[in-house]
Amino acid sequence: MNDWIERSGKYTLWDRRSGFEISFAGMDFTADDLEALQDKFERASSEMIKLEAGAIKNPDEQRKVTHFSDRMIYPESSEFRDVEEFAAAVRNEGRFDAVVVNGIGGSALGPQLMQFAINGPYWNEMSADQRRNGLKIYFLDNTDSAGVADLLAVIDLKRTLHLVISKSGGTQETRNNMIAMENIYAGHGLKFADHAVAVTMKDSSLYKHAVESGFLKIFNMADSVGGRTSETAIVGHLPAALTGIDFKTFLAGACAMDEWTRSKDYPANPAMMLAAMWYIAGNGKGDRNMVIVPYSDRLVLLSRYLQQLVMESIGKELDLDGKIVHQGLSVFGNKGGTDAHAFIQQLNDGRDDFFATFIEVQQDAMKLPIDGNIAMGDYLHGFLEGLCAALRSKGRQIITIRIPELTVFELGQIIALYERTVAIYAEFININAFHQPGVQAYKLAAKAALTLRETVLNFLNEHPDFSGSADDLAARTGLTGQSVEIATLLDRAAVNGEYVCRSTDDCGKWIYAAK
Repeated sequence: MNDWIERSGKYTLWDRRSGFEISFAGMDFTADDLEALQDKFERASSEMIKLEAGAIKNPDEQRKVTHFSDRMIYPESSEFRDVEEFAAAVRNEGRFDAVVVNGIGGSALGPQLMQFAINGPYWNEMSADQRRNGLKIYFLDNTDSAGVADLLAVIDLKRTLHLVISKSGGTQETRNNMIAMENIYAGHGLKFADHAVAVTMKDSSLYKHAVESGFLKIFNMADSVGGRTSETAIVGHLPAALTGIDFKTFLAGACAMDEWTRSKDYPANPAMMLAAMWYIAGNGKGDRNMVIVPYSDRLVLLSRYLQQLVMESIGKELDLDGKIVHQGLSVFGNKGGTDAHAFIQQLNDGRDDFFATFIEVQQDAMKLPIDGNIAMGDYLHGFLEGLCAALRSKGRQIITIRIPELTVFELGQIIALYERTVAIYAEFININAFHQPGVQAYKLAAKAALTLRETVLNFLNEHPDFSGSADDLAARTGLTGQSVEIATLLDRAAVNGEYVCRSTDDCGKWIYAAK
């Protein structure tokens, strides 16, 4: 017991100004392990200084990385005032009562986390007075027609504002949703542009489309801020301002964490220590899964947010020297104590292939007595402490983070901590954390699938008498090696009542006929 108390005292970091606390005592490492990382600490510190000074830190795309430095000056900028003034005008004039955020990845995950954490899950069900004239908020974050159908079931087209967010302007999923909504508005005799705002880089395809169509407003995104690190920039600001969230205080929390994590006293720097834990636990190769468990209903989306931030940043085939390394950290999570009835059984008794981070919000939203002087929140704390003790007794590795309450300030601290840790860990393992070649690879593969679809459908249009199997059609089109892919295209077309009908032959094989 005394050893645990001593270790906790040595490896628990606490910020006296904010009350933010993080403990690494439950991880399996020694002082010698940290000493062995001294060169990596030194390199990471040096490279972070270069990054914030404007060096090219995304060499594959020849880009600076400025989300850390930008947020220090953003609150006093004309761009910040422009967003605040626009959002205030929208909220006050009463023309719109809802906003749809159309974006994918960082353009949606950050705003979703912010809204759920700060405004809560039932925000859209509140009255305008309860929302203090903040808009209801919805998200289109995929290219699934079900998302559009579900949205149309609850919004009033005339009273809905649309934020179309794409840094490059060419993100296909976002473009698809925009085109679909433009057609839907036109079908109701409305002009989508009168309800639309673009957030994109200047002169992108979206920027040009917004100008030509006459969108209400265009906000510029910086080339040097990536989507997954854009929550403290315009991408996070505009949705927050439209729903009445104090974004300046959110930035203050992020900047406070940035200041703390610039420290060269590495054992006292939470981001350096967190990166060291990732490195030691995973043998520098991501050999352990990262489990994120916030003991807060409102932080349930944090694991999804961190999945993108960590996995898209760290999951790389090549290092900065072009060597094949296949780096990565797999992230999953749930919320406590729900997780005790979900996957904690495996963490406690199953494979020892993870380290878990538990996040506690200490202040109860309500005082709800349950048994004598024990309140509902006391039970949640007890479940957390009990689980930590049980995992430690099994030799399972844990990190704990405690924040006094969940406000925009603390949320800013959490996001900034993980952003800095990702950047430091990337220096530890010598990879580029700020590009995503794997994402581009899947987009090219998807384009090939769509090209195949055009070939198949063109054939059907030109041969209305066709009837046969997918193998037959593949042979007729000279695509014999792609009959499996052709079958999936024909199945979709048949189910959706387009181009082909299908039936089965005596052997149960699908037979397709041009429609």
